[in-house]
Amino acid sequence: MNKRITLADIAARTGLSASTVSMVLNNRPGSRIPEATAERVRAIAEELGYAPDRTARGLRTGRSEALGFISDEVTITRYASAMIRGILDAAEACNHAVLMAETDNHPRRLENAIRLMRTRHIDGILVGLMRARQVDLPAGLGGLPVIIVNGKVDGYHAVLPDEYQAGLDAVNYLVAHGHRRIAFIGRAAVHLDPRVSWTIGRRISGIDTGMANAGLSFVHEVGGSDWEPELGYRGAAEIFDRGDITAIITANDRIAFGVYGVAQARGLSIPDDMSVLSFDDEQLASYVRPQVTTMRLPYLDMGQIAAELLFKQIAGEWCPTDSAEETLVRMPLVERSSVADLG
Repeated sequence: MNKRITLADIAARTGLSASTVSMVLNNRPGSRIPEATAERVRAIAEELGYAPDRTARGLRTGRSEALGFISDEVTITRYASAMIRGILDAAEACNHAVLMAETDNHPRRLENAIRLMRTRHIDGILVGLMRARQVDLPAGLGGLPVIIVNGKVDGYHAVLPDEYQAGLDAVNYLVAHGHRRIAFIGRAAVHLDPRVSWTIGRRISGIDTGMANAGLSFVHEVGGSDWEPELGYRGAAEIFDRGDITAIITANDRIAFGVYGVAQARGLSIPDDMSVLSFDDEQLASYVRPQVTTMRLPYLDMGQIAAELLFKQIAGEWCPTDSAEETLVRMPLVERSSVADLG
């Protein structure tokens, strides 16, 4: 078994004391060690394959240099995996590791994940949800810094998509492209329940406000809470039968895929015969032809921003009580080929 390289080994190679080597490798301020000496220490440490003992350092500093990420189903689906990428990027920039746990929406697994992470003395926890909704956290966090990503928990700061602005932006985009006879698929009262969705009501409110600002009302609406292609197929069949509508807003991309199916079955062209604008930017939105113009859920940015806020909270540079309960992240318009410009 290879012997673990220690500060003493590096000190022996450099002819310096172990305390001097420690000051260099721990970037201790005010050490007054010449830069040439520090460079030599770092070069030998790299040559020998030195890796700092995080456990020992944690005992000295009270920090583990590790974050916990607990999700309901983010790690096991493709939809929100960019959230993990954003968290990992921010953690790498701060030289932190990330411990992950998946609960699959089981309260007992959530309790176990929190308990296990606390035994590893992590510096803070990010709780990420695939669907933005209000949830509860069990007791036992003991004042540990916590940020909620794409969800809402009473008493904790949340990083969320700016759904209201996205709804406004979607309508404004269609109006700017000359569309005034617009239909909508996907309104449902159940989405006003914060336990079902904390943000979809804002999305719909933004859409409604955008229509009102433009002096418009929907020519036709098809409601439904099951946002799958079947709803889009049923809704598009009604809308195409009217023959007087130029654009459809679908509440999410899966509904849009159903609209595409009706267009294909009837030999109609998107966007020549009907424009489609959607929400979420699922991966498949870029696979269909024509590609779907959609408002992207900013999972990557939410993950990165949440991790950065957590690091500031850990360092005492920011306190959630000093700001609003939410940080809203803009949902960018991903302009593709499904909306015609009517001039």
